[in-house]
Amino acid sequence: MVRRTNDSISVSTSRILMDKLMSILVYAAVGLASAALILILAETLIQGLPILKLSFLLDAPVPVGFSGGGIGPDIEGTLIMVGIASLISVPIGVGAGIFFSEWPESKLSSLSSFSNDVLAEFPSMVIGIFVYTIIVLTTGRFSAFAGSVALSIIMIPVVARTTEESLKIVPKTLREASMALGVSRWKTVVRVVMSTGKRGLITGILLALARAAGETAPLILTAGYSTAFLNGLFNQTGSLPYLIYYYAISPYSSWHAIAWGAALILIAIMFVMNVSVKLAFASKFEETRAEI
Repeated sequence: MVRRTNDSISVSTSRILMDKLMSILVYAAVGLASAALILILAETLIQGLPILKLSFLLDAPVPVGFSGGGIGPDIEGTLIMVGIASLISVPIGVGAGIFFSEWPESKLSSLSSFSNDVLAEFPSMVIGIFVYTIIVLTTGRFSAFAGSVALSIIMIPVVARTTEESLKIVPKTLREASMALGVSRWKTVVRVVMSTGKRGLITGILLALARAAGETAPLILTAGYSTAFLNGLFNQTGSLPYLIYYYAISPYSSWHAIAWGAALILIAIMFVMNVSVKLAFASKFEETRAEI
């Protein structure tokens, strides 16, 4: 009996030690992940803040050796291309995600879901080459439209997958209760399922926007680059990722400073979008809880 007691004590001690060890490893992993984010943000703020001013955000770039200049056309080009890409990709991605989630028994759904996963793993350079072939070579010019199409192809699988996962976590009992009341299936999906899972759905759209806004390779092959403000969707346009890439590899210290400032603006745009959505959801949650 004594030996069993000792064995049970030793087993209990080993479990406690293992639990503490795993807790330490988990906290260490969280710390390392947070440290990477903090270091990147800190370096971007230190390098980018000194150059930030209103003229930097509104003016066009100037040649090397001239003072002043800014990234106005690049901000405009990025926002326009990401906006058009969203108009193309979000309806397609959300529709595909609904099909994957609500009709999983369909063979077409299984095949499409697999194809969506494959597309999500495609290198962005390959997508850029594809759009270059079908649009740039056809029209004979780089353009903001071609860049938007390339970004939309990158966004579609991300939106589709996150939509599917967001809708899958909605309890089946809600679907059954809705259809038991005589509500058609499509109305159940739109008004009940999507309404319940909209937080994850919008988060997925933001993830897709973040990825598209930071892509450089496909824009080199599709949108080209211009230091002027956009005067047509079928003309070349500047973009923040392309400017950051091109200026960062240049030998000019003044361009390096501009690249850091552009990187800070790109991060700020995504930060504002994420915070705005979280605040909107938080306010709606508080209103709902107050009504209850």
